[in-house]
Amino acid sequence: MATMKKIIVIEGMNCEHCVAKATKALNSIDGVEAKVDLKKKSAIVNLKKDVDDQTFKDALKEVDFEVVSITEKKGLFS
Repeated sequence: MATMKKIIVIEGMNCEHCVAKATKALNSIDGVEAKVDLKKKSAIVNLKKDVDDQTFKDALKEVDFEVVSITEKKGLFS
């Protein structure tokens, strides 16, 4: 399986500490490599295996953030 990317829009982040918490929460999911962007209030997630969207929501809710949307990033140049 090729690496799949998802974009997660996250509500509730307002500082670098928040970014660190969100990044740690997402990267703790097996098969996930996440890069969180404070300005865009989102994370780009590289998936090495299939992960259910609810897993992302639960992980971020645990550290007091809310997922606004999750979209699959398609295309060769992503």
